[in-house]
Amino acid sequence: MTDQIPAILVLAPLFGALIIGLAGQKDHRVCFPVTIVSLLVSLFAAFGAVVEVVRSGEIDYFMGGWEEPIGIGIHLHIDSLNAPLLVAIGIVSVLVAIFSIRRIGDKNTEKTPHFYSLYLMLCVGLFGITIAGDAFNLFVLIEVSSLTSYGLIAMGSSRRGTLAAFNYVLMGTVGASFYLLGVGYLYLMTGTLNMQEIHTIFLANPDIASSKAVAISFILILIGIWIKMAFFPLYGWLPNAYSYCPSSSACILAPLMTKISVYVMIRVMLGVFGIEWVFASPGYSNLVVWLAVIAILAGSMLALAQREIKKMLCYLIVAEVGYMVGGAWLADEKLWGLTGSLYHILGDAAMTLCLFLAAGIFAKRFNAIEIEDLEGLFKKAPWTAAGFVVGALAMIGVPPTCGFFSKFYLIRGGIEANHWEFVVALLVSSLVNAVLFFRIFEIAFFGNKPPEGHGHHEEEVAELKEEHHPEIPTWTGTSSLLVASAIVILLGIFNGEIVELIRIGLEDLPQFASRL
Repeated sequence: MTDQIPAILVLAPLFGALIIGLAGQKDHRVCFPVTIVSLLVSLFAAFGAVVEVVRSGEIDYFMGGWEEPIGIGIHLHIDSLNAPLLVAIGIVSVLVAIFSIRRIGDKNTEKTPHFYSLYLMLCVGLFGITIAGDAFNLFVLIEVSSLTSYGLIAMGSSRRGTLAAFNYVLMGTVGASFYLLGVGYLYLMTGTLNMQEIHTIFLANPDIASSKAVAISFILILIGIWIKMAFFPLYGWLPNAYSYCPSSSACILAPLMTKISVYVMIRVMLGVFGIEWVFASPGYSNLVVWLAVIAILAGSMLALAQREIKKMLCYLIVAEVGYMVGGAWLADEKLWGLTGSLYHILGDAAMTLCLFLAAGIFAKRFNAIEIEDLEGLFKKAPWTAAGFVVGALAMIGVPPTCGFFSKFYLIRGGIEANHWEFVVALLVSSLVNAVLFFRIFEIAFFGNKPPEGHGHHEEEVAELKEEHHPEIPTWTGTSSLLVASAIVILLGIFNGEIVELIRIGLEDLPQFASRL
């Protein structure tokens, strides 16, 4: 059974989506059980992958049992770098599925099978992206996750949600086109699409690696991935897409989509081109770090100006993407920046899940869309408040949450790389986060509202509030939130073990053996 772990990860939600598509239209009651069973199978497979990687090392799986070029070319690869991410995807998907029970079942029940089918196909794409060992199949799986996310965003009743989904389609198509063009250049130069083989060819043929075509391919792939991850200034699609979509859709997309894209960038840097090739010209890495600094500061300042809770959280995602991109490009000798980025992918997924779950509960139960709507709400919903506070403290970077330790590793990498601008940006962003969330704490606990505004913004909020009607509190949303909060703390407490696993993965890469 352990030999089939990579296939199980992807096929369990795929067959779940197929079953829902066939049977869910006739009986909506089968949708949630099939969804949760499928995701639990993938989650157990993800835990099995971690155990197998720790015990035996990397896992390579070729669909059909035949290696390329004889086989159908689908190569799945699991190692110490992506195994923890598989667990994160599994946990987030299960918790959001539990959170979604009433939110999909109570209203628009005719959309229930469509939602869960798209939801499971999104998970297929996310699991597949994480373990794909082939550049073209990676593109296919990116598009599977993108197409399903377009549908999940457009399922809301808001006109702005539909428009946001359309804008996301346009930007996503542009990003996919850039990525595919870059992969095309790689294929022309190497004759293969397998990532490991491309890297081997670059090592054996320095002339190919140093060609302009390869450099252009890297730039095209990088731009395409940056659009997908909403890296500043390519972030325009994200705030509206995640703010105006249904709460259940936002809770799965916000914690995972941008983080998986960051992982894809890191995997391409390490597994395809090689870190020595990427950092051969220090000027380029310095430029990217400065772009990350701008992203961190811009995202934080834009968040500070928001009055809607979800939109504020969306701009914080833009800043968090800057954290991870900057850390990956620091090029410090001991690679603490890269380690911090990989750890922050996990931590940020957990803390973002906390905040979006809480925001969804606030909106659905109490019609709280704007920050001022939270007046006195922490006393009415103390357990939801507790989960929100844990996520907020992690965003600020308060120990023992995972947010503190990820920033610690990133700051350590910035110091060792002498990128003090990155260190300052992280500290400023943490202070802005403190201002943002303590302002929310003040309003929610003491009822100190900010001044009322007027104009077009009020019309937008009124439309959003028309979609949400206060609900009787249910255990599903609160339990998901509390589990997510516990994970935020556990990731911090066990950060040493997680970082050690990440470092083992880096040590397995030949270009890092001498550094670590």
